[in-house]
Amino acid sequence: MKQDASKALIEVEGLSFAYNNEPVIEDAGFSIMRNDVITVIGPNGGGKTTLLKLLMGRLKPQKGRITINSVKSGVFGYVPQYSNLDSSYPITVFEVVLSGRIRNFGFYSRGDRIAAAKSLSAVGLANIEDRSFFELSGGQRQRILIARALAADPEILLLDEPTASIDADAEKHLNGLLMKLSLDHTIILVTHDLGFVNEFTNRVLCVNRTVREHPVDELDDQVITAAYGSRMKVVRHDHDLPEHRAGGV
Repeated sequence: MKQDASKALIEVEGLSFAYNNEPVIEDAGFSIMRNDVITVIGPNGGGKTTLLKLLMGRLKPQKGRITINSVKSGVFGYVPQYSNLDSSYPITVFEVVLSGRIRNFGFYSRGDRIAAAKSLSAVGLANIEDRSFFELSGGQRQRILIARALAADPEILLLDEPTASIDADAEKHLNGLLMKLSLDHTIILVTHDLGFVNEFTNRVLCVNRTVREHPVDELDDQVITAAYGSRMKVVRHDHDLPEHRAGGV
């Protein structure tokens, strides 16, 4: 089935959601086109995570609707900020990536293994497939988790704080990788790093109960503070910050 490139991949209309009658998202409306690179920012507790769960179908809208115009059964590939794997569990890089292909109670076909190997090559780490995942640097782990998401052949890559635990050099590698992946994927990422936003993304959604779009070239600390108050923590990737020294390439 051929897809209409002019049609939005995701259409959100009048979207509202509350926890225990406390509104988190109210009357949100926006569209996401194929090959968009969208950054989601906002204060802690502003609704970013809830919005992502709604988009992925992990939560159901209480009002409004989300329409996903994709012919793929696995639309989203999710890349967490850090791995939930037990660090004492012996697992190789290839096994982590292969886990993105889980279909039938852990049975992997030859096609699954080929897809995992292809995904490792896509992130430039095919040469370390036999190493322990937990021996890797923060930057390498992040790229392996992207490979795991890619192994499922998603249309949309969703990344949660991709620069939070890596250093400046690893961030440059990640930037280049995501730019390459954006040629074939729609990318949605959550970050507080405005430098990363300005260099990489073409659209910015600010989430603080409502969802508003801001032009990338007009986005700076003053705009964020004025719109969302002091609860919004932002960083610049080109500053020497302690939290950006945790991992390597």
